[in-house]
Amino acid sequence: MKFTDFVCFDAIIPELKDNDRDGAVGELVSALEKNGKIGKDSCDAIIKAIIKREKEASTGMGKGVALPHVKHSAVEGVIATIGQSSAGIDFSSLDKQPVYSVILLISPVDNPDRHLQAMEKIFKHLQSDKFRKFLRQSQTAEQIEDLLREADENISLQ
Repeated sequence: MKFTDFVCFDAIIPELKDNDRDGAVGELVSALEKNGKIGKDSCDAIIKAIIKREKEASTGMGKGVALPHVKHSAVEGVIATIGQSSAGIDFSSLDKQPVYSVILLISPVDNPDRHLQAMEKIFKHLQSDKFRKFLRQSQTAEQIEDLLREADENISLQ
């Protein structure tokens, strides 16, 4: 699986307006809705499901990255987007540090294999200091898209 298989590049937010976890999640879900990836009537339910998941266990992985994710019946395929925050967001990360890159992933309930494949792809790259550094330095949606496309093709980012 490649990033191009599930990331909605048009929904990337290079600078999140909200500097809190719930607001950032809401912004990212709304960006997916505005780009036709989820139905308008599903936004609130998806946001609530993601925040509920966050309250159970933070998806702040440490090293400035969070990966909020949920399986939800409102989506037919795996979909993701990315938001950046230059100020940093408190995601109750494992390392207690702010999050600067938020990768939001929503998967259908009935396809756990695709969800795991997407998670594996994301985790594989987030383990790379080089990838995280380039992601954090990306200041436009185009730069983030270019990085993900390069990651799909180039092993040197791993």
